[in-house]
Amino acid sequence: MADKEKAEFYSKGKEYWEMVPATIDGMLGGFSEISTIDIQASARFLNMFLQNKENPVGHIKALDCGAGIGRVTKHLLLRYFDKVDIVEQNQNFIDQARKYIGEPADRVEELYCCGRYLGLQDFTPVVRKYDVIWCQWVTGHLTDTDFVNFLSRCKKGLKKNGLMIIKDNLTSSGEVDNDNQDSSVTRPRELMVKLFEEAGCSLLAERKQYKLPKGLYEVKMFAIR
Repeated sequence: MADKEKAEFYSKGKEYWEMVPATIDGMLGGFSEISTIDIQASARFLNMFLQNKENPVGHIKALDCGAGIGRVTKHLLLRYFDKVDIVEQNQNFIDQARKYIGEPADRVEELYCCGRYLGLQDFTPVVRKYDVIWCQWVTGHLTDTDFVNFLSRCKKGLKKNGLMIIKDNLTSSGEVDNDNQDSSVTRPRELMVKLFEEAGCSLLAERKQYKLPKGLYEVKMFAIR
């Protein structure tokens, strides 16, 4: 992707999200009714690693990437981790996050935003800081090259036994779908795994998200290290 095309890809995505309301319906593209089943499935998947007696993942610190107003932070990560950091490029979403999260927001420490970073393509986590880095419905806003580079940087941000969980839409055609409205791509599983490998990450487990409304993309969770 040429530099000009790449800049336009990110600029259009940023402009799209600036028009989205800072609500759960806005975060979920009008499908707020799936929030509970989404969180339930994510919790079951996460617990596979938190409760692993041989090689348990720590409970101290998590990072929520593309966090929006903090839906995943509030309903999932703060249930299992002492502290959570958030990275989100939309200032309006960040401004609403502590209010939406409510009382547990005192355990949200860093809120990284566009004042410092333009997006995940520019974000570098602190070395060995996180037990879990959670990326949900956001990797489609990265080019393939920036996705690989982002994963490579995140590897260094993980503690011993730490892991990344990528939860995202997948195509069933084997091809990449381009969405010109929100300037994103939806990748097939095979490409996702290939990009994990290019970043030097091992795929530990994957699980499909069930009970989604008909007509939506398949959604899978991937645990990588």
